[in-house]
Amino acid sequence: MFDHVAPNGVSCLPFGQPPYLGAPAFDPALPFVLTRANTNLGALLSGEARAVGLARFASLLDAMQGAIFMADNLPETAAPLILAILDSDERLVLAGLASAGAVAWCHPVMSAAEARAVVSEASQLRAQAGRAGDWSEPDLAQSLRHRADLLDARLVDPLWRAFTARALQIAA
Repeated sequence: MFDHVAPNGVSCLPFGQPPYLGAPAFDPALPFVLTRANTNLGALLSGEARAVGLARFASLLDAMQGAIFMADNLPETAAPLILAILDSDERLVLAGLASAGAVAWCHPVMSAAEARAVVSEASQLRAQAGRAGDWSEPDLAQSLRHRADLLDARLVDPLWRAFTARALQIAA
């Protein structure tokens, strides 16, 4: 879900306001990019949905603060959205669920075995979502897909797992 970053500039949020996160919009020299999933139906159906880059940051801490700032500015009525922080090589560093005023960071998997279990569970949830869609249960299907996406958010690149886990411990 968070494999790619859109190379173009800052995009609009679902509610139509581009975020001001206190950083140059897309200075390629900055190593961390804050992204959100692309919700464009055409891109999703074509299989070409790439994550939408919101802003770039010099450090992971700055990117985390940018995500929190964005969550603080989400309207109360906005649906929660998954934000991801990627490094300069487009590897997942950290992801979390942003809602009005808070970001719930997803703790990364710590081993290959745990990653396989997460992928398996997410695949099962997506299969259940497909069946729920066939049964004319769109709300259940959407909920199951959302749960699968949150599991995918734990699939931090192996290079970043220990560092991210420690950063979350310090932040707590």
